[in-house]
Amino acid sequence: MQKSIKEQVQYLSAFVLERRWLQLNKMLDLRTRYITVCLENIYQSQNASAALRTCDAFGIQDVHVIEQSNVFVINPDVAMGTEKWLNLYKYNDLTAIDNLRKNGYRIVATTPRENSTALNDFDLSKGKTALFFGTELTGLSDGMMEQADEFLYIPMYGFVESFNISVSASIILHHLSTKLRCGYMAWQLTEEESDTILLRWLKSSVRSSELLLERFFEDNKGF
Repeated sequence: MQKSIKEQVQYLSAFVLERRWLQLNKMLDLRTRYITVCLENIYQSQNASAALRTCDAFGIQDVHVIEQSNVFVINPDVAMGTEKWLNLYKYNDLTAIDNLRKNGYRIVATTPRENSTALNDFDLSKGKTALFFGTELTGLSDGMMEQADEFLYIPMYGFVESFNISVSASIILHHLSTKLRCGYMAWQLTEEESDTILLRWLKSSVRSSELLLERFFEDNKGF
């Protein structure tokens, strides 16, 4: 019989130091799926990787990547390994929007256009939020903008009209993740989500984890 996720977590936990185990659980308690990020056609690996690092820093667990015209490339010197702690979902079209909407997310385009909501005025309590960020030169695609439920912008006071993708993500996620944790929204992971993520993190932390689990399954076959 296949062992449950909890049993696998318990087994692999014996192969990490106590301080590592405590760190993994501490970070897990701070993770959220109430806010998620979607990156559309990002072509500069440095900015793409910086965005992943930002998501990890602010406890955003899921990142959705749309690769219609540009391949999403991770720069290891910038991402600093943070991608292994995130759940990355890749698409080659805008079906990402349908999937997110089916999971209860508001589709929010980050863009300084008319009728956009200023960051300080954005109401997180209205529901789970999927933040879309576009390319450095052209921004989000027309197709994405047409399907957006809401628009969000960062107020600016200089001649420049926009930040690059990594700076925009940092500013928005810092503000919203802080606001989220000070509010009354149910932003934390469910027990099932936590167990699944913790197992993946343990697999990334324990050398030869798959071989160890195979042995575990074999030794406990029939129980």
